[in-house]
Amino acid sequence: QVQLVESGGGLVQPGGSLRLSCEASGFTIDYYTIAWFRQAPGKEREWVSSINYEDYSTSYLDSVKGRFNISRDNAKNTVYLQMNSLRPEDTADYVCAARWGNYMSQKSREYEYWGQGTQVTVSS
Repeated sequence: QVQLVESGGGLVQPGGSLRLSCEASGFTIDYYTIAWFRQAPGKEREWVSSINYEDYSTSYLDSVKGRFNISRDNAKNTVYLQMNSLRPEDTADYVCAARWGNYMSQKSREYEYWGQGTQVTVSS
């Protein structure tokens, strides 16, 4: 059974950090681009970051550049999102997704597998 399972969310104060994990099972991520999306209450789902499989190239939403870092460990079949200098506007449900191939799409419809999400709340 193909699964993506996120973990690492929680409540953090502004300026704090969290590291999200996305662990795949039922398939190997070796030839997949992995992305993180987020959705805040009342808002549309928003692409946050992607990492490809060929050379681990990364891409980020402008508002998280310099604060978030995406990485992958294929041996653990896991992708991470390190989030630093968190802001209240980063509050959302964070979901990871996988698509076959090297293209780092920002469109959710182009991703084949999805996790259930992990909630991140940034508040004092």
